[in-house]
Amino acid sequence: MIIRSLLRLFAIVALATASTAAMAQDVIRLRIASGHPPANTYVSLMQGFFVPEVTKRVAAKTKYKVEFVEGYGGAMVKVADTLEGVQSGIIDIGGYCFCFEPSNLPLHAFQVMLPFGTMDPEVSLKVARAVYDKVPYMSKVLEDKFKQKLIALIADNGYNLGTNFEWNSVADLKGQKIAGAGLNLKWLEFAGATPVQSSLPDAYTSMQTGVYNGWIMFPSAWVNFKLYEVGKFYTEIGFGAITWHGLTVNTARWEKLPKEVQDVILEVAKEYEAKTGSVNKENYPKQIAALKGHGVNVRTLPEKVKLDWANSLAAWPAQKAKELDAAGLPGTQVLEIALKAATDNGHKWPIVYKVK
Repeated sequence: MIIRSLLRLFAIVALATASTAAMAQDVIRLRIASGHPPANTYVSLMQGFFVPEVTKRVAAKTKYKVEFVEGYGGAMVKVADTLEGVQSGIIDIGGYCFCFEPSNLPLHAFQVMLPFGTMDPEVSLKVARAVYDKVPYMSKVLEDKFKQKLIALIADNGYNLGTNFEWNSVADLKGQKIAGAGLNLKWLEFAGATPVQSSLPDAYTSMQTGVYNGWIMFPSAWVNFKLYEVGKFYTEIGFGAITWHGLTVNTARWEKLPKEVQDVILEVAKEYEAKTGSVNKENYPKQIAALKGHGVNVRTLPEKVKLDWANSLAAWPAQKAKELDAAGLPGTQVLEIALKAATDNGHKWPIVYKVK
């Protein structure tokens, strides 16, 4: 009797141990990160939408459980190292700006090469999608060369110019140190400003200490990074809402994921992509109002000045297209698709750009 009871107990323990082991096998851990903090809209959506939705839907639709290990604001990767972080497998999923990869991904900043584009981030996404859907290279280079799969594009809000000094004409910007990221520094050439490459995590201190006196930046950053404390002037120039961030996953890790988990991730990633457009669009007027509430002098650049500025950059798209074509990249094709897609979606360009 005692032996039978012991055998029954051992069987129960063995079953429980086996069940626990099976459950453990069904747990999938994914490391997700960005060099930017959640003060950036796209990172906030990674943290507040993508991660919880994937977690919830995988649990509801599959036999698996996903546990995310999250690292934002440089906790796992810096802003300029996220592509490499995903490539090497240090992280499984990364959100980052292609602007920090001018050598690796020179064509992925194509919307910047068409200044004064749409200020609507939802339209910006449509323009970018038209390009990515028609030019396989845009996604394929990430897989072939950098061992990662693009699962979502990420729209920014509309770019303007914030400064810690008042200015009334483009001539007032001459000699001023103005920060930007990558190719958007070209926009300052007409103004005669001194361009400074930087990233948002450094912005507050750099503005405060005089490393530079302004930023080509969307209003969400001016609010969320409290740049209004060190920059009391914000001018709505309308450089354009740019889709030049992406959410990618390491291909080796991706291939090991069960198909049903992949399907959920792609489903949520598609919704996440759309939200980067809709949330930025919805928040733009609120952020402009918030800046005014913080005592920032907000003004709109006169159309005549914008037209002069656009004319000064008129030859640049064709120059970039030729440069990219010479490097073996589909530069002309991409810019022509982007121009047409923007026009088809209702954008009125201040001037007619020609790329060939």
